[in-house]
Amino acid sequence: MTMTPDAPSTPALIAVEDVHKRYASGTYALRGVSMAVRPGSVHGLVGANGAGKSTLIKILCGAQGANAGNMRWKGAVVDWSAPAQALAAGMATVQQNTPLVPTLSVLDNVYLARKESPRWDAVARRVQLTELSERMGYAIDPDATVADLAVGPRQMVAIMAALSRNPDVVLLDEPTAALSPTERDVLFRAIRRLRDDGTTFVYVSHFLDEVMDLTDHLTVLRDGRVVLDSPTAQISQSDLVTAIVGERLARMEKTTRPAHRAVGEPLLQVRQLASGTKFGPVDLTVHAGEVVGIAGLLGSGRTELLEAIYGADGAASGERLLAGKPLGATPRSAVAAGLALVPEDRAKQGFLRDWEIWRNLSLPYLRSLSWRGMVPIRSREEALADRAIDDLGIKAESRDMIVGELSGGNAQKVVFAKWLYGPTRVILLDQPSAGVDVGVKAEIIQLVRSLADQGRGVVIVTSEFEELLTSCDRILVMRRGRIVADRPAADTDLHELTALASGL
Repeated sequence: MTMTPDAPSTPALIAVEDVHKRYASGTYALRGVSMAVRPGSVHGLVGANGAGKSTLIKILCGAQGANAGNMRWKGAVVDWSAPAQALAAGMATVQQNTPLVPTLSVLDNVYLARKESPRWDAVARRVQLTELSERMGYAIDPDATVADLAVGPRQMVAIMAALSRNPDVVLLDEPTAALSPTERDVLFRAIRRLRDDGTTFVYVSHFLDEVMDLTDHLTVLRDGRVVLDSPTAQISQSDLVTAIVGERLARMEKTTRPAHRAVGEPLLQVRQLASGTKFGPVDLTVHAGEVVGIAGLLGSGRTELLEAIYGADGAASGERLLAGKPLGATPRSAVAAGLALVPEDRAKQGFLRDWEIWRNLSLPYLRSLSWRGMVPIRSREEALADRAIDDLGIKAESRDMIVGELSGGNAQKVVFAKWLYGPTRVILLDQPSAGVDVGVKAEIIQLVRSLADQGRGVVIVTSEFEELLTSCDRILVMRRGRIVADRPAADTDLHELTALASGL
């Protein structure tokens, strides 16, 4: 671990000392983390997905407790058991998904649940909100209903609600993921102005160009440990990326697909696809026998892009072609044409958890498995399930086992199997290996390759860039809703993908 060469003499406003966090599942989120945040600074907290950033933020604000270690607030050891205690002490938090009341106005949300005075003084609150807007340099209609606001303004309302309490410390967890460039610039100016007035910030972000530009000090977490802690001015961009990816470079599988493989004709073509502020416009082409990865961080628009390609976003505009023919505007028409989606949230969207394996697997094929396309023939459904269990190595007592009782990896195999025995020509995979063990990840990578070898096209979205390097022929990098790079997998590496996705 690299530490600051000459630690400032100013006492820390908030600090954690040798903090450990282990969840009941056995997962270690934090392994002896120590961090000191000096008053009047912007302290950056960065790391890859799963590094422990959000867990540390939750411990700092009292939303979760640590298993071991201490936290100090203004020099004194504290043990907050609820966010309200941290808020009362002077620490405000803006989480990734800060809850607002959509039916209330901006004014009501900013000053919700305040008890400084015995009655609600709307006139005084309106004056205070105007003053806060001027301090931030962000104008917003105080009477606007939050439900009518776009995602970016809603996030700004959440930030204004935190700042309205004049806190000593503000914890910002991915505050710019939903903001436009203009709103991001407004927020940065407000943070700098408030920092100069004495407010302290802990700033969590995947966008490394932001943290390099905004922060005074950086702490990097990897696998639940602090691996870099230094003034931002003393860290190079290359050192920062290396600290984040670390030994994963050395551990990455060396079984990348052959360089510049021959692929077939274009299967999926997307032209000028866009959806409001979510993403776009995006162009991409997937050929027969090709695996295309989309590397992107939180808020990049990668999941929204897959949903729009699949026809699940009614607001999307642009052209979608499969084998040269326009795709319909609904998922049903996409499936009929040969396009399939394995969603990120498989428990809610990928299967019916209270149904048996055989009934889940036959859903896309009921017509072909039915008598005269109307009455399902159970023996055919069961035969299909037996085939899938054998082909994919699904570990289950029998085809009658309830899918909700399977392990995460075997449930994911069921979701895959739904699309393997029909007319699917292109399959979209959103975080296909999330929540599965290393062994199943390897099996999924092998399955993806076999799909391409059969002549199908595959698009993979994942936060694990190593998986893209291992399984893909080509990798597109997505940032803030747009494709910013297109690389043959054989000609790039984890370091470059992380830098491109982070904006460096």
